[in-house]
Amino acid sequence: MAQAKQTSAHEHSSHAIPVSIGAMLITLGVVYGDIGTSPMYVTKALLAGQGGIMTVTEEFILGALSLVIWTVTLLTTVKYVLVSLKADNHGEGGIFALYSIVRKYGKWLIIPAMLGGAALLADGILTPAVTITTAIEGLRTIPAVHDIMGGNQMNVVVITLIIICLLFAVQRAGTSKIGHAFGPVMTFWFLFLGGAGLVYVLGNPVVLLAFNPIRGISFLLSPHNHAGIMILGSCFLATTGAEALYSDMGHVGRGNIYATWPFVKICLILSYLGQGAWLLANAGNADLAAIPDLNPFFQMLPEGMRPFGVILSTCAAIIASQALVTGAFSLVSEASRLDLMPHMQVFYPAETKGQLYIPMVNNVMWIGCVFVVLLFQSSAHMEAAYGLAITITMICTSVLLFFYLHGIRKMRVFPYIFVIFFVALEGFFFVSSLTKFFHGGYFTILMAALIMGVMVSWYNGSRVERRQYTMLPVRKYLDQLDRLRNDHHYETLCDNLVYLTNGTSTDMLDRDILYSIFDKHPKRARAYWFLNVEVTEDPHTFEYSVENYGTDFVFRVHLYLGYKVNQRVNAYLRQIVSDMSASGELPPQVHDYSVYDKPGSIGSFRFCLIRKTLAPESDVEQRERHAIAMKYAIRRVAGSPVRWFGLENSSVFYEYVPLFTKFKPVDRMERVSVEERRA
Repeated sequence: MAQAKQTSAHEHSSHAIPVSIGAMLITLGVVYGDIGTSPMYVTKALLAGQGGIMTVTEEFILGALSLVIWTVTLLTTVKYVLVSLKADNHGEGGIFALYSIVRKYGKWLIIPAMLGGAALLADGILTPAVTITTAIEGLRTIPAVHDIMGGNQMNVVVITLIIICLLFAVQRAGTSKIGHAFGPVMTFWFLFLGGAGLVYVLGNPVVLLAFNPIRGISFLLSPHNHAGIMILGSCFLATTGAEALYSDMGHVGRGNIYATWPFVKICLILSYLGQGAWLLANAGNADLAAIPDLNPFFQMLPEGMRPFGVILSTCAAIIASQALVTGAFSLVSEASRLDLMPHMQVFYPAETKGQLYIPMVNNVMWIGCVFVVLLFQSSAHMEAAYGLAITITMICTSVLLFFYLHGIRKMRVFPYIFVIFFVALEGFFFVSSLTKFFHGGYFTILMAALIMGVMVSWYNGSRVERRQYTMLPVRKYLDQLDRLRNDHHYETLCDNLVYLTNGTSTDMLDRDILYSIFDKHPKRARAYWFLNVEVTEDPHTFEYSVENYGTDFVFRVHLYLGYKVNQRVNAYLRQIVSDMSASGELPPQVHDYSVYDKPGSIGSFRFCLIRKTLAPESDVEQRERHAIAMKYAIRRVAGSPVRWFGLENSSVFYEYVPLFTKFKPVDRMERVSVEERRA
């Protein structure tokens, strides 16, 4: 019911967020959490795949680091920062925003859009669990804490669950406030990563040879690579936050990502190089080999600095989770506008339209993260599941970007080079990650399939509905409405009968509304109000318009509300009715009875919400019947418009109208007498 006003071309978004120190700080706090925590587990995963610290060689370190550096460079810097960020839809990023600007180039593009979005949302449920658990497990590297916690993994699980619950509980505060709080911490985190790594790089500068891509390619094909092509699955973990970076563009603006990414990337690369230098210095160390699930990120820190490093990494892990949560809000919001998901209650807790909060999404991710922690318990098990689904998203994004580059940007040769190179590259990563399926990857694939099922069901159901969607001219039915309001054969339902509508047209009205008034037992009222809400790009718009069609009993009302304005439809309509009553456009609605000494001039209100139903006798194919049934089942779970539009204390009733008026023919029955049946 809330329709977003369209602006000019997407390249010239009117609400672009300017580049500033404050905005850059928020960008560091909101956008880079996921990719910024990758040094905590990437080298650990590479080391475990190679066989542990006793198998460390210079060939392995330089080769693995080279693969990591060029994975981050190609996927994050080239694909997402340099190319994808230009593909925005009115400032919003993400795979659904990308689809919305290229969908005219083929109906089939809805498939990669839904598949990629579903995979990203599924992987987002795993991110808070794996990052926070990894950070909390770092507590064991502190001798004093290890003496208290011991080897009991359940202690880690309990602490992780507490942090996750607190994280999702504060989402209502908005990502802007969280960004202000987390920005300085994240800035310090990246400086910490870069500084800690730089110390070891200076001590063993041979790791700088990893910048040569030949090192990575040769090690990938080397017989000394114990993991084979599967090593790419661990390298891919270094760039899993790239898609979230694109999705969060609407929160911080493209320019602020451009300004901050070089700093972030330098710090990340220094951290990876530093861990590699530390491993070279400690290769074959028997004492370190005895440590179960060795994590070079924590072990390389001096013991005196390790508590500080664990605390800081825990804060960074929380921010990593925040990046995916805010990205999920943006993705679901875009999916709702594209009619791929149901309309849900949305809050805008900050002054920027990109800053939003969707309670339903927040709660689903909350439950999902808790379930993941309880299911996998250790970070090693979670890492086995991590990253598989996101490779699907990246491949789908590459396909959609081809149509953006070729169709929107009008490039001739580059789009073909781009799509062939990146689909092939991401295909290698996908194949290398397939071994994760039986070690936990099944969970994210199952979640992606579930979310994909919701989107497909909603999309197919909406497509069936649109086939019978009919608009009728309001003026053609003014005489009938006039006769009905004066027809004393019918009891007066209320003084003001209000219908909430989807359409923004002033002269046309949904046939189902008129069917409800005339055919579903005529509804007599003194005045008929047809109202819709349009959400504007300006945060504080508070306006309305009224068309009365030359009558004093039929009114078409448009509420123009800024995205920061609460949609309290009941209160706003009462003000409109009062204004029109005072101006004489609406006759007084005086009653003889009232608890007040002087009754007011405004009568009673009843709000009608139309619900379409599919009768068993409707003449539709079985496949379409299932599509409609699934959509309506999802709609029941998504929440009630009564709450969205502030009608909790109003008189509201639902009117159920048939989705299809054509019914299957029924054989004519034959009448018999009672005596014949007894005989």
